[in-house]
Amino acid sequence: MTGRDFTAPADLLRPPSGAGPVRSRRPVYLDLLPPCNQGCPAGENIQAWLAQVHAGHPEAAWRELVEDNPMPAIHGRVCYHPCETVCNRAELDSAVSIHSVERFLGDMALERGWQYPAAPAQTGKRVLVVGAGPSGLSAAYHLARRGHQVEIRDAGAEAGGMMRYGIPAYRLPREVLAGELARMAALGVRITLGHRVQDLGAERLEGNFNAVFVAVGAHLSKHVDIPAQDARRIVDALSFLSKVAAGERPVIGRRVAIYGGGNTAMDAARTARRLGADEAVIVYRRTRAQMPAHEDEADQAEREGVRINWLRTITAFEGPELTVEAMELDQDGFPQPTGRFETLAADTVIMAVGQDADTDFLRSMPGVEFKADGTVVVSNSMMTGSPGLFAGGDMVPAERTVTVGVGHGKKAAGHIDAWLRGADLTDLPKHQLASFDRLHLWYFGDADRRHQPELDPSERVSTFAEVAGGLSAEAAVYEAGRCLSCGNCFECDGCLGACPEDAVIKLGVGHRYRFNYDRCTGCGVCFEQCPVHAIEMVAETV
Repeated sequence: MTGRDFTAPADLLRPPSGAGPVRSRRPVYLDLLPPCNQGCPAGENIQAWLAQVHAGHPEAAWRELVEDNPMPAIHGRVCYHPCETVCNRAELDSAVSIHSVERFLGDMALERGWQYPAAPAQTGKRVLVVGAGPSGLSAAYHLARRGHQVEIRDAGAEAGGMMRYGIPAYRLPREVLAGELARMAALGVRITLGHRVQDLGAERLEGNFNAVFVAVGAHLSKHVDIPAQDARRIVDALSFLSKVAAGERPVIGRRVAIYGGGNTAMDAARTARRLGADEAVIVYRRTRAQMPAHEDEADQAEREGVRINWLRTITAFEGPELTVEAMELDQDGFPQPTGRFETLAADTVIMAVGQDADTDFLRSMPGVEFKADGTVVVSNSMMTGSPGLFAGGDMVPAERTVTVGVGHGKKAAGHIDAWLRGADLTDLPKHQLASFDRLHLWYFGDADRRHQPELDPSERVSTFAEVAGGLSAEAAVYEAGRCLSCGNCFECDGCLGACPEDAVIKLGVGHRYRFNYDRCTGCGVCFEQCPVHAIEMVAETV
């Protein structure tokens, strides 16, 4: 695809037989919901900022993006981009590389020093945010942009939560995290570090906070009892990753086994390779199809020399030997022991079998309810049973990703703002989904997806340098141009050129079109040719 010049097929330029001056239906312009927008946990208007990039307006694109998500340089790196999973373009050739364009904008903003819009006049309301991870930072940002005074309190020595202590530098360079956090501080958000909140009620009262948003991450590793001669050689993955993030180089030996099948297990294995382990073996009791890790994470780990033993469980660790038992799936898909054992060599075992959030400090808060797994029960407004106390991120029932946490922070901020004003925040009705079967894709030609450069796997394991590079400006603009603009007019002039009655009136760049119904016969040619279903035919009303 080299551009969006309109050339309609000849058969679409002819009105259907039977068209006449009496209309039974009329065309109307409409906006549908793009699948990418619907699929974004952070609630980004992806289609809008892609259009700005394609038009050559990167700063306008970034400003559109940060209306919803304050950390695009981070998300362009660590988000698992569910928006791309539902992208209609995948049905044509391949999904738009949304995450790489987002990273391009985030990096450009850091390089050029773009700042958030100044906060409005202060409302006089104070909000305490507990936790400086993605969800807490997001909530603080959206609250500050509404004029509220926000303070974040976090037990860590540095802000970022799991973005700092759980995601390795080869995926998220620390200078990128620092840049996004500095912009947050410039907005006026106060961050108090090394402060563990233990009596939330007292801190709220003493600080005269009108509302509280709690978003402590899942930093407590789950434990599995494994008979071992030397328990010191069994470490939990979060502690291991946290030490490495702090600059330490834990001694793990040449052969390392990682127990678990999630993203944390993949990160621990890839980190072990970078610390000098010749062998890093993941032991997981289910199949690849059942693993909680994202497919790309497992692929990247294997490219870096990590081996994955599926349908295995650890039964004993007599270092340097690890005993594992083969498993088989029963008729319901659950792994069952077989009595067949194998021996693997391992100097260290890293446990990555899941994490819990530390919610004990909320137990004394009246009205707060908990699920059996320790997560906090919240309403649709993200508020707990305690008035003015909201919660989000890893500590509430949801998928545990950075982007989901950021979306929780944004949603909670809107409801906190409404609660502080004594109002109700009602969800606006959403437009209908612009599904693939509603598009008329004769207009769009093949356009190969642009890929980010990557370090060769042989180079990666000797360094914590970032694995993936960024797109060039030219590639980012090209990739943004692959967007089909599903459900929303992008002013291709198709309807203008196809109408046999000259009933379409162009209103100027950025203002789209309108119909002159005095001339329109309701033939439907405009509807049939519209590539993105931005026109619908509706019954004529008398």
